[in-house]
Amino acid sequence: MGLHGYLQIIRPVNALVAGIAVLLGVLVAGVEVTPVMFLLVLSVFCITGAGNAVNDYCDRDIDAINRPDRPIPSGAVSMRGAAIYSAILFLAGIACAALVHPACFGIACLNSVLLVAYAARLKGVPLAGNLVVSYLAGSIFLFGGAAAGLDGLLLNLPLAGIVFLPMTAREILKDAEDIEGDREGGASTLPMITGVLASCRIAAVLAAGAVVLSLLPIVPWWDGWYLAMIALADLVILSAAASSVRCATSACVRDSGATKLLKTGMFAALAIFIFRALIG
Repeated sequence: MGLHGYLQIIRPVNALVAGIAVLLGVLVAGVEVTPVMFLLVLSVFCITGAGNAVNDYCDRDIDAINRPDRPIPSGAVSMRGAAIYSAILFLAGIACAALVHPACFGIACLNSVLLVAYAARLKGVPLAGNLVVSYLAGSIFLFGGAAAGLDGLLLNLPLAGIVFLPMTAREILKDAEDIEGDREGGASTLPMITGVLASCRIAAVLAAGAVVLSLLPIVPWWDGWYLAMIALADLVILSAAASSVRCATSACVRDSGATKLLKTGMFAALAIFIFRALIG
């Protein structure tokens, strides 16, 4: 056991990207990015990392089959250590949010509860778990907008929607990849009910919906330059959908690289959103 395992279990890159993304919500809401706003970055980083640690704690048996290299099944982090670590991170994240705005505090509390509920219960509920994860991803922008109160939160709804759809698609594809381990662990996911092929087609429709939504004039910086840039990210997302849409087995989904492509497309879209928000 060592520090590397505790760093690995929180998925630091994903947690940091989520933390930085919250500043986009702040910019869209028209709030000045002051040093205080970086408390929101720290809050999202801590809560996201805590959620990842809790998820690994609850999925330790499944990960022993699907992801034996992860910190808990590999022995890098103990079960007790993961539980204590996640609790500390949750409390730190909620405390940081409370220092910014009551609305941010409320979202931080709600999201923390949902992260624990997802890991402990909702992941095994077909589609419900996928929707919770997708909400949590989209809520990062709502969290940043909440720094300006309700008005700022509403301004960020379009961005939250653009993130929600491809994230749901990715979550469904990830379940399709892990169907053997999930079945062994007693989980019940959408691909186990509808089959891998039908799930991949549902994911493709959701990804296509995200592309359509991203092209509509619902973002504050919608113009020709935005459309040219977002089209590049959209092509990656559509490529992910196309690569897996005919897959009927878990192995096919894994070999297609669709989940990685979707992640790349989503990160590219996020980078474009941040760039356009910064330049106005």
